[in-house]
Amino acid sequence: MIVRSLDEITGTERDVEAPTWRSKRLVLAKEKVGFSLHETVLYAGTTTRMWYANHVEAVLCVEGKGELTNSETGEKHAISPGTMYLLDGHEHHVLHAITDVRTICVFNPPCTGREVHDENGVYPLIVEDDTAQEVSA
Repeated sequence: MIVRSLDEITGTERDVEAPTWRSKRLVLAKEKVGFSLHETVLYAGTTTRMWYANHVEAVLCVEGKGELTNSETGEKHAISPGTMYLLDGHEHHVLHAITDVRTICVFNPPCTGREVHDENGVYPLIVEDDTAQEVSA
């Protein structure tokens, strides 16, 4: 059994920050449970372009207000507490945070915690084993 709090991972390698967001990774690939679990806050007034070419992501908004745009279709969705979206087709997407938007995210395959969005908004697929290796998209 693993019990872990957001407070105890603050400031550790599980606490990752970028210019438009901060993500606290509660469950990672090294736990070997088949998914990773993150609390991510997207900062008010920012726009984040993403494309998970190597992962499926489910996102639940628990706080804040934003707008999600499917970059492939132009379709827009209001994001507010209780709204979930699932990127089951590896969609290119943009999240504009009107206020700070706090989300709970699940990734499959699981993230290792070392992923950083590249110039296309993609997380590389990093396989967690004895010798972690990166697999290109």
